[in-house]
Amino acid sequence: DKLHTALHEVIGHASGQINKGVGKPKATLKSYASTLEEGRADLVGLFYLYNPKLQELGLVDDWKSVGKAAYDGYIRNGLMTQLVRLEPGADIEEAHMRNRQWVSAWVFEKGKKDNVIEKVVRNGKTYYNITDYDKLHDLFGQLLKETQRIKSEGDYKAGQALVETYGVKVDQAIHKEVLERNAKFNSA
Repeated sequence: DKLHTALHEVIGHASGQINKGVGKPKATLKSYASTLEEGRADLVGLFYLYNPKLQELGLVDDWKSVGKAAYDGYIRNGLMTQLVRLEPGADIEEAHMRNRQWVSAWVFEKGKKDNVIEKVVRNGKTYYNITDYDKLHDLFGQLLKETQRIKSEGDYKAGQALVETYGVKVDQAIHKEVLERNAKFNSA
């Protein structure tokens, strides 16, 4: 998690360019600029977390284990865990929460054909199980490419569609389950 945050902040936010003649994201992408930038930075971190270069640089002992753990945690948080912060029936409003959901929901949907992430319900509890980390890595790369294109070109309609389709509405059945499962936990 700390390595993902470092990659997000240092490489993610410091990368990418706006095409010549395109205005700043606050002007072109408007209310979606923040969540798209946070998602883009997350995607940079996610893409590079699952890379042998991390081990070559001496940052980790086993790049695959680190990448898999990060992917597991990110998908679990984006699709479920972060929902404990919302009241029942609420939409996601906060930029970071939106980006975690639109990234996770997009790769979940786009990977369905190949069962990259399977939704498992066992004993009335929902789990998301990543079955193919290499394909998930590729999906993160595809989404990073599209998110950077949106930012570089100032494509408001594509940014709006991405966020509104995948990042705002909450699956109410999953939300109820998450709140019930979390009710026994009394820590802040």
